[in-house]
This record gives sequence, C-alpha cells and structure tokens, in this order.
Amino acid sequence: MPGKGLLFVISAPSGAGKRTVLARVRTRDPNLAYSVSTTSRPPRADEIEGRDYHFVDRAEFERRIAAGRFAEWAEVHGNLYGTERVELERVRSQGQDVILELDVQGMRNVKSFEPKSVAMFIQPPSMAELSRRLRHRATEAPEAMALRLKNAEVEMAASPEYDYVIVNRDVEKAVEELETIIASERQKARERA
Repeated sequence: MPGKGLLFVISAPSGAGKRTVLARVRTRDPNLAYSVSTTSRPPRADEIEGRDYHFVDRAEFERRIAAGRFAEWAEVHGNLYGTERVELERVRSQGQDVILELDVQGMRNVKSFEPKSVAMFIQPPSMAELSRRLRHRATEAPEAMALRLKNAEVEMAASPEYDYVIVNRDVEKAVEELETIIASERQKARERA
C-alpha cells in the first residue's frame, strides 16, 4: 500500500501567472494530482465544470460548509471557494501528491490542519507588471481590477508566511523553480520515511 501523498499549496495574486505555471507543471508531472476546488462564483467563458472548478450556487456552498465537507474554504472577492475533504483524502490515500490552488486565507487554513503541507507563493516581478497583466487579460471591469490590485498588495505582504516564494518574471523559469521545489520536498519525504 502506498504512503500518504504530500500536500502542496500554491497561492498568487490574480494575474501573477499561477494558473499558467501550474498547468505546465501538471502536464509534466503525472504524480502530481490537482484538487479541483468548489466555488460559488459563476464560470468564466473559458472555464469548464469539473476541470477548473465545481460550480455551485451560494446556498449549496453554505449547505456544504454546515455539513463540514470542506478541508478549507474562504470568501474571496465576494465569492466562496473551498476544497472538499473527501476528495483530498481519497487522492492522498492512494499515494498521490496533491496541489491545492488557494488564496492566503486558504493556505493558513490548510497549514492549521496539515502543518507539514508545503506552501508556495508565486508573485509578479512588480505591481506595475501585475497591473499590465490584468489589463491584458481583460476579463473584468475596471472596478473589479482595482479591487484585485488592492488585494494583491495584501496577498504579497503575506508571502513571508510561505515556505517558498517564486517570482514569475519568466514562465519557463518559474515552472522549473516549482518543479525543483516539488522534487526537493519529495526527496525530503523519502528520507524521513
């Protein structure tokens, strides 16, 4: 029977390139499972149910909170996001490592119930670059983008709480850095076993 898989958490402000970096790492690392989060926000045009998120309405999400179904959950930008406990444990019990894409609050929640989890933060090289990326993405109204930039400053201030910080100046270099961190943590786990 395989040992319990490692739990990785990755966070970043909106527009830092987290999804791009993570998608590339996942295609190159078959032993890294991704836990699909549940959210109360509506899907964006390019998002697919079950691949990007499990989309539910706010009332259903709140029912799941009351039932204790989430390993972690948080309200971000007025929407609820969470990781279902049963799915997370199912994957890890099969020996697969899991990576969770969470905000700062979610990382703190995971660290409280799984202190050995490995938290990684991806940040842009500067706030000016982050602003440029968000404008280029053009998925949100100016007010929403301003809120994301304000929240990004708060999120980046929390980066010292993470085990690792990756500055995403170049996507391929950020991918390589993330892969190196994962390989190093796996080696440490083997040495402890």
